[in-house]
Amino acid sequence: AHQQQRRVTMSVNVGKLSAEEKEKMYSAATTEMEYRVELFNKMVGSCYEKCIDKKFKDGDLNVGENSCVDRCTSKYWQTVGIVGQMLGAADQAAMQQGR
Repeated sequence: AHQQQRRVTMSVNVGKLSAEEKEKMYSAATTEMEYRVELFNKMVGSCYEKCIDKKFKDGDLNVGENSCVDRCTSKYWQTVGIVGQMLGAADQAAMQQGR
């Protein structure tokens, strides 16, 4: 059973933003992209270490490696989603207490 992640999207008319607001949006988008690339690279490294035979007998993944990589990546993204939800809830609670 796959959980669907709820995504929040924002529609912004960039033409109406000041240069400072545009820079903040660009900076936030850059930071988000860097974060996602880092997560992806960590997942690749983690699943490679766990699943791939270092003897490289074949040019392709064998059935066991394929299955392991599939499970590993699925669990990795589920964990990232759960941690993200927990951090989001903690941030929201902290903001409500700060009112």
